[in-house]
Amino acid sequence: MELRHLRYFIAVAEELHFSRAASRLHIAQPPLSQQIQQLEAELGVELFHRKTKRQVQITEAGRVFLREAYQLLAHLEVAIQVTQRTGRGEIGQLRVGFISPVTYDLLPSILQEFRQQFPEVELVLQELTTAEQEQALRERRLHVGFVHLPLEDDTLNWECIQQETLIVALAQTHPLAQQESIAVQSLANEQFILFPRYLGVGLYDKIMALCQQGNFTPKVGQEAIQMQTIIGLVSAGIGIAIVPSCLQNLQRTGVVYRAIAIAQPTRLIETAVVWRGEEEIPVLREFLKVVRSANVR
Repeated sequence: MELRHLRYFIAVAEELHFSRAASRLHIAQPPLSQQIQQLEAELGVELFHRKTKRQVQITEAGRVFLREAYQLLAHLEVAIQVTQRTGRGEIGQLRVGFISPVTYDLLPSILQEFRQQFPEVELVLQELTTAEQEQALRERRLHVGFVHLPLEDDTLNWECIQQETLIVALAQTHPLAQQESIAVQSLANEQFILFPRYLGVGLYDKIMALCQQGNFTPKVGQEAIQMQTIIGLVSAGIGIAIVPSCLQNLQRTGVVYRAIAIAQPTRLIETAVVWRGEEEIPVLREFLKVVRSANVR
């Protein structure tokens, strides 16, 4: 049985006349009659009573088959639509990893725009370190991620989408808070609040390189994992923190952000979108278009 048999049968069942059904199907009447006979032979039942050579009456078995044929074609239409929409990236699931700093600046606008364009795509978001995202991409637990460069895995595809400077976060009551720009050397005797290196190798090393330009190694008085925790500890006067400039969007009572003055400008903090090139599924392809159109660099 072929799909055309169902369409031919439905046309005859609705018209109850072979000539009218043939005209509707844009085929000759004799081949239509032959196709219906073949269908009846395959099913082993009579679908129509022939009142005349052209006019027919549907049988009880024919009425049951008509109901099922309608359902089959409806299911087929749904399958076609779902397949086409999946191919266009309009539906599906996208697993997105991200480092916490992008939630203060970069990620919300991208997700909002993508939601507006593709409301039926299921977004599964997971906060992970850069190293964890690299591993998750290799293991196919993520489709795409937002990370700090550099990457350890050179097999992954990436594009830099944002460059930032480093700034210092300190308590509003701190003596240095009165300055608009703080010399990096002025931070030599401060207690730093810093995350462990394994959580963000690239950012950690940039902070250390900045301090080295001031001829000192930072005195880490407290470690914290989350950026919001670091800023919270700064507000409590526990210490100061060097953070990406996007953290200025994380407003916290009692905390101020100041530029860092250095003799030789340090390299910028680079944020990238990363994915596996061989797994650029349609929904990922559309997501990357949104990221690229954000023009956040």
